[in-house]
Amino acid sequence: MRDCFCTINLDQEEVYRTQVVEKSLSPFFSEEFYFEIPRTFQYLSFYVYDKNVLQRDLRIGKVAIKKEDLCNHSGKETWFSLQPVDSNSEVQGKVHLELKLNELITENGTVCQQLVVHIKACHGLPLINGQSCDPYATVSLVGPSRNDQKKTKVKKKTSNPQFNEIFYFEVTRSSSYTRKSQFQVEEEDIEKLEIRIDLWNNGNLVQDVFLGEIKVPVNVLRTDSSHQAWYLLQPRDNGNKSSKTDDLGSLRLNICYTEDCVLPSEYYGPLKTLLLKSPDVQPISASAAYILSEICRDKNDAVLPLVRLLLHHDKLVPFATAVAELDLKDTQDANTIFRGNSLATRCLDEMMKIVGGHYLKVTLKPILDEICDSSKSCEIDPIKLKEGDNVENNKENLRYYVDKLFNTIVKSSMSCPTLMCDIFYSLRQMATQRFPNDPHVQYSAVSSFVFLRFFAVAVVSPHTFHLRPHHPDAQTIRTLTLISKTIQTLGTWGSLSKSKSSFKETFMCEFFKMFQEEGYIIAVKKFLDEISSTETKESSGTSEPVHLKEGEMYKRAQGRTRIGKKNFKKRWFCLTSRELTYHKQPGKDAIYTIPVKNILAVEKLEESSFNKKNMFQVIHTEKPLYVQANNCVEANEWIDVLCRVSRCNQNRLSFYHPSAYINGNWLCCQETSENTLGCKPCTAGVPADIQIDIDEDRETERIYSLFTLSLLKLQKMEEACGTIAVYQGPQKEPDDYSNFVIEDSVTTFKTIQQIKSVIEKLDEPHEKYRKKRSSSAKYGSKENPIVGKAS
Repeated sequence: MRDCFCTINLDQEEVYRTQVVEKSLSPFFSEEFYFEIPRTFQYLSFYVYDKNVLQRDLRIGKVAIKKEDLCNHSGKETWFSLQPVDSNSEVQGKVHLELKLNELITENGTVCQQLVVHIKACHGLPLINGQSCDPYATVSLVGPSRNDQKKTKVKKKTSNPQFNEIFYFEVTRSSSYTRKSQFQVEEEDIEKLEIRIDLWNNGNLVQDVFLGEIKVPVNVLRTDSSHQAWYLLQPRDNGNKSSKTDDLGSLRLNICYTEDCVLPSEYYGPLKTLLLKSPDVQPISASAAYILSEICRDKNDAVLPLVRLLLHHDKLVPFATAVAELDLKDTQDANTIFRGNSLATRCLDEMMKIVGGHYLKVTLKPILDEICDSSKSCEIDPIKLKEGDNVENNKENLRYYVDKLFNTIVKSSMSCPTLMCDIFYSLRQMATQRFPNDPHVQYSAVSSFVFLRFFAVAVVSPHTFHLRPHHPDAQTIRTLTLISKTIQTLGTWGSLSKSKSSFKETFMCEFFKMFQEEGYIIAVKKFLDEISSTETKESSGTSEPVHLKEGEMYKRAQGRTRIGKKNFKKRWFCLTSRELTYHKQPGKDAIYTIPVKNILAVEKLEESSFNKKNMFQVIHTEKPLYVQANNCVEANEWIDVLCRVSRCNQNRLSFYHPSAYINGNWLCCQETSENTLGCKPCTAGVPADIQIDIDEDRETERIYSLFTLSLLKLQKMEEACGTIAVYQGPQKEPDDYSNFVIEDSVTTFKTIQQIKSVIEKLDEPHEKYRKKRSSSAKYGSKENPIVGKAS
């Protein structure tokens, strides 16, 4: 049996790590990671490890997917066979090379062909044991009967070494000057020769580590006396020489990868206007936003960008209200209100995830931490009881957690975000109008969201809502499942007309009898009243600071010592809307605090400052705080959230120093005064919306992409509108458009025409950009390096 965990890597840089699943050969992780990719990459890789306490963790195998192939797997759940991890195949980065062919005339009049190899630089070499490597290169001229090798100097602590070294090789035997025309080389000789460059990390006292190689045939100089290009480093030819590999197992992944080309804002005006008019269109099913959800292969693809865009422009409440009203028309039983998976319910689910994150943190996190960190057994199913378990003790443990969680929830109305209160108020009003004779429906309309789709879901999967760092273990998941079932039944039981629990299991029915008291019903109704009435909206704004981000990183000591690794210490960072703090450990008192209002700029720090990657600086009214994140994704996220929270600060800087002030001068501009004005303009700001990070251009671009992918279905919907408009027979819908919701064929047809017109206009700048991109990124440039011969 093994203790397994997985890592997610961009090339070789680890960006996420799952929890360890102990003593299992079929570990179940169930962890989701969503992240922006802040740099270019070749492979998205997944490594499976066997945890080892005393020695280095053992790499069992890996799945490496090329960037170009990601779209083939996107949105699909797939089993991937694990491949062996060979140090010779673990390469990343590129090398800049120039080759020249010179012709020298010797003193006795003979001609000598000379190959000049100029190795200029490398970029993006991997970290070795978490640190920048000490790279050097060997340059070899290889042929059937020769292998001349030369070596560069070692460059210390850098992933982007600048070598700038030139090597000379004789490539043909001397021949008479009169026999050969100028710069002509023997064909047979040239065809067989190649330049091989191997990159190594200098191990000093241990073995050097292979970093990759490239092979360039000398015959690239056949038509030109000079060749200069960037090459991607490749694995060794014999990286996986064994044809028979052991079955290492498989890894099941669900990857969703999107890559959008976001144009300047002015291009998106017409599409944005059309989408933002959606809440005012009568009927709502004829609006652009609703049509998008109808034609998308997966409604969820459309929901996220739509909700974010409408949210950003305060249009979500009227749109969600209109689509919910459409839902209610088809609801015949008040007890099943908003239980389906419709556009309305999906929009509200997404909205609650976006705006309710802080609400969940202040309400549930302390209790969930207590449950996950304790080992109290709460199993009450007689069949699943372990030997020595006492079912009565377990019942008491479970009741204690349920009561604590329930009381916290029903007293949390003051923290409920205003936007959620607004929508709950609308739902309540509509439900009462739809079922005027049912006094309970006004409560079940709200509880079906706030209890069933919000609190109960967050309790059973706290890691998905960022309430816990990882998927909990099996025993904790079982405890959370039992708590979630009880909480959602408590939330709906007090609001349903039939006062009966809905449990199928006998043991749950018995346990629930403990809660069949009038006090629970009164508490639920009072809570639902408070979060769905207009009176409490003003007080529902959170006066306490909004929690934005936390995590472990390294910070440089504030000028205490000048040299040595002791300068960097691991600390727990926490950012709220009011202050940035760091602590020795989570939950401990802050060692250092920077009020958000004092932040003047947040920028990347050049690697050369401390020979460390993924560094950024928080420039404030005192000395700059230098921080090293664990990877490029984390660094990007911290810079982004710090910029957003401080964007509106007074006295923000326009210029900054991209390097550090060390030993009496700035490394970037060599100025000696610590107070000298920065030498580089600060990065442009981003939208100053703290709680909801929305880039409306990007969301509109995503919607444009979805429309483009669904043009065939849009065409079918347009044809369906025409058919309905002229069809005079019985009200029976033909099969070709029975899947579409078309209430008003004329209005829907007009909207489709507008969508097609807007999409066509947007196609032009996208096509121009694609042409420009393909022509500007010349093959062999740094942006588009040559993929070498090696497999």
